[in-house]
Amino acid sequence: ASRAYRRPLEESDVRGLMTFYDTGAGEGGFEGGVRNALQAILASPHFLFRIEEVPAQAAVGEVHRIRDMDLASRLSFFLWSSIPDEELLSLAEEGVLSEPRVLDGQIARMIADPKSWALVENFGGQWLHLRNVADWAPDPERYRGFDESLRYAFQQETELFLEHLIREDRSVLDLIDADYTFVNERLANFYGIDGVEGGYFRRVSLEGTNRGGVLTQGSILMVTSYPTRTSPVLRGKWVLENLLGAPPPPPPPDVPALADVAETSAVSLREALEQHRASTACSVCHARMDPLGFALEGFDAVGRFRTADDGMSIDDSGALPDGTRVDGPSGLRDVLLARRVEVVETLAEKLLTYAIGRGLEASDRSALREIRRRVESEDYRFSALVEGIVDSVPFRMRRIPEG
Repeated sequence: ASRAYRRPLEESDVRGLMTFYDTGAGEGGFEGGVRNALQAILASPHFLFRIEEVPAQAAVGEVHRIRDMDLASRLSFFLWSSIPDEELLSLAEEGVLSEPRVLDGQIARMIADPKSWALVENFGGQWLHLRNVADWAPDPERYRGFDESLRYAFQQETELFLEHLIREDRSVLDLIDADYTFVNERLANFYGIDGVEGGYFRRVSLEGTNRGGVLTQGSILMVTSYPTRTSPVLRGKWVLENLLGAPPPPPPPDVPALADVAETSAVSLREALEQHRASTACSVCHARMDPLGFALEGFDAVGRFRTADDGMSIDDSGALPDGTRVDGPSGLRDVLLARRVEVVETLAEKLLTYAIGRGLEASDRSALREIRRRVESEDYRFSALVEGIVDSVPFRMRRIPEG
């Protein structure tokens, strides 16, 4: 029960559970009693909900620092998506978990633990939309080279890339310009990388290719396309939302959508979008989105590199409203690295939202800036990002709610 409730048991907890044990034991002996008590533990609000202790005499709206037992739970659900282990609970019970040296040591231990795969799977699934990979269905007639083994490889590549970044404490800017990735023979052949044999994944260099960072990985390119064609709009919107923290507003209700048909070529799509931007109402957003998305037009809807579409050369160039050129994947990487302040703050925002389980408010912006400055001062290491989040006011403090 102590493990399940994530805190030391009180005498009232034990009495209540023993009542369930006695009832079960009266009908089914020792095993019946234990079964009944375990059912009570698993049905208890103390197990089902993360109940954080409120200081005595605390007033509604008052802000207080959470106790070490609650910090252990917040930390464990953040990095492991699970309950604290014995070491975390023991340090919390001793009241030393919040000491900087101890806390940093626990963060390093938890990231190194295999259970931190939950951060890759759950946070990566939400932030990078990797959960959509399993259900995405490219047009089988237009993309006959796509199959289930390639779908699996797309997912594995990005997840192994994130795991490597986290476990090896790499720079978070690797997300933008890493010159390596993880492939097996199937994915290497699809990407045009020589010298890879077998079904197991290994790290390879991307030198001499048109790829780098997550933006040119098959998983991201596929889930930001339509089943029948690429979409510079979807890809540009994805970059604005997930890397630059500047999501565009919803389109006006009276603007017709572009046709989602296989016959739409890259050339005709660019022409259609240019006409679309002729409307003042549309150009405000599309002038920012489209150049970012067109930079990735060299990759089709399943991420295969191409130089032409339907016999016409691909044009992956564009310009942002301020005149900045965005020419191809390398040009897009240059734009994002030049705006690394926004990129790091956006990553901090996404990870902090995941860590505390709520949307951020205007009052949280200062915390994001502090986290970003800490990451910058420590060579953009992933550990600095996690430590900054755990040390932040939103993670360590709590406001007393009404009721």
